[in-house]
Amino acid sequence: MKNKEESTSGLLTFGEHLEVLRKMLFRIIAVVVVLACIIFYFKRETFNLLLAPHNSDFCTFQLIEGWMLKLGCDLHFNEYDIPLISTELSAQFMTHITVACLLAILLASPYIVLELFRFVSPVLYDCEKKFSYLVTIIIYFLFLMGLFMSYFIIFPISFQFLSTYQVDESVKSTITLESYISTFTTLTFLMGVVFQLPVFAYILGRMGFIDARLMKKYRSYAFIIIMIIAAVITPPDIFTLILVTLPIYGLYELSIIVLKKCDQKDSSDFR
Repeated sequence: MKNKEESTSGLLTFGEHLEVLRKMLFRIIAVVVVLACIIFYFKRETFNLLLAPHNSDFCTFQLIEGWMLKLGCDLHFNEYDIPLISTELSAQFMTHITVACLLAILLASPYIVLELFRFVSPVLYDCEKKFSYLVTIIIYFLFLMGLFMSYFIIFPISFQFLSTYQVDESVKSTITLESYISTFTTLTFLMGVVFQLPVFAYILGRMGFIDARLMKKYRSYAFIIIMIIAAVITPPDIFTLILVTLPIYGLYELSIIVLKKCDQKDSSDFR
């Protein structure tokens, strides 16, 4: 009797919530499957895009060479030809399916976030909804920035260095397709997470673990740590080291600004 009263008064029962959740998951899965099938069909275009960073004539190398030439520095990346191989019978087919699924989830992520937001929005206040919209947009934007940073800068430069590095001239490098795709997706995901630094700083700041003064105090240490990380994932070249270090350190400075705004807002609310 109570469940009927709750249902007629506009409140969903537990069973009705599960039904809404089931329909939402079905819609998300349907969208992902359709996108995966489309991506799977356009095999050539998909892998031309994914395999482009492993070529020595990738657009990033050409742009860097052009910029350095304008600055009066004759910088040239060594040409290389590293073949990608497949060592298992089903490896290429399974890689094709995996790539199609991952790209489908990435392309469908705005729709997935929208569906999740629609599911939880009934229990949110209007101010919380506006704040959730803003945070979601910021998180997604930062993730895309990390993705582009990985695709156009970090991965091609790292691949160029690691694939051409030799302990001896007699040892030739041949990279498996699975290794290439695994490294590409892992590095891209990690950069997407790294670019969430301002969001993590905001959350930790709201929880009282850090503040702008603390991050300013350890700014020099953070810069050194970022340079060390950049040196590990890039070739031993000062230009590429700077190219990777500056954006990541810029996120650290952005985090300080975010925390400073957060502290100012808290102090004004207290007054």
